[in-house]
Amino acid sequence: MSEINSTNRSIINVVNIIWSFNPKSKQVLVLLIQNSFGNDSGHWGLPATILRTDENAEDASLRLIREKIGIELPDFYTEQLATFSNVQRISDHREIALTYMTYLPSMPDLTPGYGAKDAEWFSVDYLPEQYLLTYHDLQFRTLADKISESEFYNNIEESHDNSHLAADHALILRLAFHRITNRLDYLPTILLILGDSFTLKQAREVYATFWKEPSVNIDNSNFRKTHAHLFNEIGMEHGKSGRPAKLYELRG
Repeated sequence: MSEINSTNRSIINVVNIIWSFNPKSKQVLVLLIQNSFGNDSGHWGLPATILRTDENAEDASLRLIREKIGIELPDFYTEQLATFSNVQRISDHREIALTYMTYLPSMPDLTPGYGAKDAEWFSVDYLPEQYLLTYHDLQFRTLADKISESEFYNNIEESHDNSHLAADHALILRLAFHRITNRLDYLPTILLILGDSFTLKQAREVYATFWKEPSVNIDNSNFRKTHAHLFNEIGMEHGKSGRPAKLYELRG
């Protein structure tokens, strides 16, 4: 690892983990872009942008979505995740990452913009110690649970090839998955990827990904008992054959 020049000013980067849901495949999605310039040119990773002097970080996270993939968002879809400031994040300069999570319903179409060669929705699957992000023949992994943060940064140069996510994004994603999983029993904002309303079956499909088990293993009656207090019942689902399912929204 080359020594970082402490005389250089720190660059503040805003990184956004953007979630959505594929109603056909019943899979949670994460948006990745292929970078078109910089140290990570050609690498896939999370959308990122440099914080401008005339904007706050929340505004930058929304501008990032607008510029990289052409989508306008109200700010209530975005929440802060964490700050990553390890001096070994980037080898040739000091760069601090402010990270955010954004929840997009309806799996919106993507239009690669400034700094992005490509932008795609990667479906989420899981292994015992990490998550898999897959799009056709491309597959990336979050950092395995057994690897500590310090161990990862001490060996970060080993991850600088196209089979790995850019920079420390595998670590950032690991924290994002852990944060959502740890909040499922009291603040499941991840369900915003289902839109303004959802059925309990759809909620179980999202929970199953983070609990790392098939949704059919999550009993509907037990799920209703343990988690229905987090939702408001708002009506019935219509237009489908069979008995209509109840619709819910997140409790405010």
